[in-house]
Amino acid sequence: MTKKSPKDINQIAHFIADRAANPPPKLTPEEDEARLRSEAAKMLGRLGGLRGGPARAEKLSARRRKDIAKAAIKERWKKYRAALGIRTNKDQIK
Repeated sequence: MTKKSPKDINQIAHFIADRAANPPPKLTPEEDEARLRSEAAKMLGRLGGLRGGPARAEKLSARRRKDIAKAAIKERWKKYRAALGIRTNKDQIK
């Protein structure tokens, strides 16, 4: 996946000047083939994930899905609480 281009005009100018001065190296046939294989494997893996996730969720009980969702939400909010310095009673008990 390619990186997003910067929004700052100075960063864009720096990127263009850098690419003009140092063009990317040509890939050897072996490297090019490896890159294509990697991209193909990535697409197949994504396809399996798109199919496997809903199939897994269908097999789980409602209670287990709820427990998994709660754990995911807890992990997601952990980094925000840490960044803001917010501590809960549960954090202090540990």
